[in-house]
Amino acid sequence: MKKIILIKYGELTTKKDNRNFFINTLKKNIKNKLSSFEFDIKSDYYRMFIYPKEEDIELILSTLRYIFGIYEIVVCYMSEIVSEESIKDESLKIMKKISFDTFKVITKRSDKSFSIDSMKMNNIVGGHILKNISNINVDVHNPDVYLNIEIRKEAVYYYESSNIIKGLGGYPVSTLGSALLMLSGGIDSPVAGYLTIKRGVELNYLYFESLPHTSLEARNKVVNLARELEKYNSGGTFYVVNFTKIQETIYKELDPSYIITIMRRMMYKIAERLVKKHKYLAIVNGESIGQVASQTLSSMLAVNDVTSYPILRPLCSFDKLDIIKISKEINTYETSILPYDDCCTIFVPKHPVINPNLKHIYSEESKYNFDNLIEEAIKSIEIIDLNVVKSELL
Repeated sequence: MKKIILIKYGELTTKKDNRNFFINTLKKNIKNKLSSFEFDIKSDYYRMFIYPKEEDIELILSTLRYIFGIYEIVVCYMSEIVSEESIKDESLKIMKKISFDTFKVITKRSDKSFSIDSMKMNNIVGGHILKNISNINVDVHNPDVYLNIEIRKEAVYYYESSNIIKGLGGYPVSTLGSALLMLSGGIDSPVAGYLTIKRGVELNYLYFESLPHTSLEARNKVVNLARELEKYNSGGTFYVVNFTKIQETIYKELDPSYIITIMRRMMYKIAERLVKKHKYLAIVNGESIGQVASQTLSSMLAVNDVTSYPILRPLCSFDKLDIIKISKEINTYETSILPYDDCCTIFVPKHPVINPNLKHIYSEESKYNFDNLIEEAIKSIEIIDLNVVKSELL
């Protein structure tokens, strides 16, 4: 028998007319993530099969855990001998390798030309195992171990339940287009990015810095957050905007209570320009309704006013503790809490407006020609290579 990896599809199984597109994209993503390994890969309407070198299996499994569109990852054994005797013998070999008290056999007969039906095959294999392994019993309701047997035309596939790894689910990255994530050094925006990638959206990253008020350490912190997201993503671009002049002008010239609202509007004007230029389909942020003054519905409406593109807010209904839980699961929490200020945490007014008035915003913004500052900021955008090691960024 040959040891291989079986991939069970996730939510893409709900697709009909364009299911092959989702399957082919998943296959492409797997090939890209596993490009350093030698393997063959085959897919059909229901399953995907990876044929690796056996010594690479553990490393490949650790990579597959980061790929969206996969429901389950299964280490299984494949035999090209499709016969009753072979199935009995190979099943027994597998069950002798593990420790258990109770078991259940589940046979799936995809090849209907195989003469024995699934229920009868369960009984035949179960009886053979009972005869040859002592002190065990069948439990059809709550067994210690499930032995799964898939009988297909080309081969028989065997796997027991301890070799099933839960995948991330979701849709394969890039199947739903690309978007621009407003990435800060906080806890929320990386989690929002992760949840967006899970829905099949390929992410790019936009970071605003205000040197010398912010530091290169703060930039490096956000770059490292993007690197963590890139484990799930597929080659996003990281943009850095010098926001100093815009932020200083807002702070010096405009109504203090509207500093945050107008600052965010300027950010989204810049984001829209990037989205339009690179043909992204949406802007993503980490806002959660009511979490801070700038995240009231009125404040969100004031920001939405500057762009015609969708602004996705995956965390809009999340509690903070739920967001923190996910950030720990995706390994961004410890980086997010490093004590470096970014431009969202400087020049914060004592009493920010929570229900901004658009007419007042227009009046305040008309006091200064921000268009020139926006053009200057866009022309100075820097692109960071996410593959550069940390020390080179400081």
